[in-house]
Amino acid sequence: MKRVFKIGIFDEEERFISSIESLQKKEFKIYDVFTPYPVHEVFHLLKRKSRLPTAAYFFGLFAIIGVLAFLYYTSVIDWPIVYGGKPFNSFPSFIVVTIVITIFTVTIASLAAFSARSKLIPGRENTIFDSRATDDKFVIVVNTDLLDNSKSEQITTLMKENGAVEVYDKDFENIYA
Repeated sequence: MKRVFKIGIFDEEERFISSIESLQKKEFKIYDVFTPYPVHEVFHLLKRKSRLPTAAYFFGLFAIIGVLAFLYYTSVIDWPIVYGGKPFNSFPSFIVVTIVITIFTVTIASLAAFSARSKLIPGRENTIFDSRATDDKFVIVVNTDLLDNSKSEQITTLMKENGAVEVYDKDFENIYA
């Protein structure tokens, strides 16, 4: 099944953002945007939020609980050895190891969660809407499958009025974005 997308290319961030705002005022759904550097205002305009920080918090919480439980079990219950006059449960000696393993666990688990959510698997073909998207251009992608020609032309004029350098249609067979 072919899907048709209208792709707008912009040189300047301000024009790019004003085009997003005008498309949203006319109630056109933006499929995706691509920027050469992070533009935080775009996330607010598109009302997209990530749950990755929440997931990372819980990964860290479970890592802390798991590491402290493991250290307590090995030092106090399973193999209680008194060395250097320390008590069995010498909690201050657990802190450094807990911090390091928690950071490692949060990093690896967040990477795995991000990769799973983004469907980044080996051998996956990526959909590249425009090759200049990560070089120096700002790109807006609008899905025009369900729109008639007049609405599609309205999207083109809106993007051109807001400073698009180029606006064109592109067909894709498979979309994994």
